[in-house]
Amino acid sequence: MSGGGYERVLYLEPGSTWWPLLWGPAFAAVGAGLEAFTGPVHTVPWLIVAIALFGLAALWVNARRKVYRVELTPSQLTQGRETIDTGTITQVTDVGAAAGARVLGGGWTAPRKTTEVPIRLEDGTVVLAWALDGEAFQEALADLVEKQA
Repeated sequence: MSGGGYERVLYLEPGSTWWPLLWGPAFAAVGAGLEAFTGPVHTVPWLIVAIALFGLAALWVNARRKVYRVELTPSQLTQGRETIDTGTITQVTDVGAAAGARVLGGGWTAPRKTTEVPIRLEDGTVVLAWALDGEAFQEALADLVEKQA
């Protein structure tokens, strides 16, 4: 980072949006609305349900934002819980994925529904990066590596 400011983000997948937090309160509101048709509404239990489901969704979203985040800046590539210096990336296109290549981000495999993008590091090893939009991610990464060469 230069001058204490933030770096420009070249590619970003946050892992999850925050809108799932509304699922619990929406479920409770629908439940209370349906209950209103049959008699008195039990407001306190529905509030407890809304708060409990909101809390569980907050834990779920927070975990997904840590584990499935992909962020590329001019100096760093963050994949889940792992960050590497982009200066160590030497090749992005025409890299064959070796069997048993290490997956970035701390997992054994790339997350479901993501595309694996093999990248070669300066020490010659090949690692697997990943993203939901593998093409756009590989393009952004290739442009960065080309500019740094």
